[in-house]
Amino acid sequence: MRWENLTDESEHGRAADAALFGADAVTTRTFDTPEFQGITFHEVRARSVLNRVPGASRMPFEWTVNPYRGCTHACVYCFARKTHGYLDLDTGIGFDTQIVVKVNAPEVLRRQLGSPRWRGDHVAMGTNVDCYQRAEGRYRLMPGIISALTDHANPFSILTKGTLILRDLDLLVRAAEVTDVGVSVSVGFLDAGLWRTVEPGTPAPERRLDVVRAFGEHGIGCGVLMAPVIPFLSDHPAQLRATVRAIAAAGATSVTPLVLHLRPGAREWFMAWLGQHHPHLVRRYERLYAEGAYAPKWYQRRITRQVHELAQEYGIGPARAGLARRIRPAEPAPAPTEPEPVQLSLM
Repeated sequence: MRWENLTDESEHGRAADAALFGADAVTTRTFDTPEFQGITFHEVRARSVLNRVPGASRMPFEWTVNPYRGCTHACVYCFARKTHGYLDLDTGIGFDTQIVVKVNAPEVLRRQLGSPRWRGDHVAMGTNVDCYQRAEGRYRLMPGIISALTDHANPFSILTKGTLILRDLDLLVRAAEVTDVGVSVSVGFLDAGLWRTVEPGTPAPERRLDVVRAFGEHGIGCGVLMAPVIPFLSDHPAQLRATVRAIAAAGATSVTPLVLHLRPGAREWFMAWLGQHHPHLVRRYERLYAEGAYAPKWYQRRITRQVHELAQEYGIGPARAGLARRIRPAEPAPAPTEPEPVQLSLM
């Protein structure tokens, strides 16, 4: 692997690794562990954990922190699969089972936030891979990361499919007392059969909505990124209605639909899955995504309009172009007039 022989003096190694980490890293050990059967952890010591988002990106934020690379959620559509290739790791099953862990992320982040050059910009987490995937139960990096951001009163947001975020609920409440904090949960559909095959390592959609409900019970607004809406599999009007109804019942402060997008790396893995589980849809997908990674705008607008109308009906407002709403209770967002479809990255 390109990063296995990195040392503190290796300029070439640092350059090769920057594409994945956004900064330098030194490998400390690679190992398997019985309680994570089939998973290999690659522990690294990062020199930087604040990653600047490229200027050409569609992201509504400039900085991210990603304590992990690879994700045991194993979502077949995950756009971040391609990043594993930068380390000569497989972007298919390897992405699901070869997890890179920045074991010193909390300490490095605290140092970077204390730098006189840091301007206190918003930091987004969970935008590449999920920071509350199963590995977090072992490494417990997020409490230190949240504490560092809190101590510097630095605004941040978290997007997750993981119920483990409830472990850190008290820390997030404390953070919200000193800075702007956003939390969003990703729930694209309710279909149990679809969930088990397309997101096999994630908690069930109903358990994720329990997270939304728990935050609300503590007076904390939690939005839902309704993502992905999967063409021909979760986009029927009755399915959209059931999902939005459940999101509203959980007390979500907002719902933002996001249609499946298939970037290189994810596209090949998803299409292989589609051919195995829904071969009759392969040609339809080839036509729908013939122009690139995104579904046609007419299709995105249709889904966006349907979800926003349902959100109005059930009394929740659609979020603006962001991954999370402010964690403190806020006035409901006004209904937009025919908004552009949101095109954000999903882990």
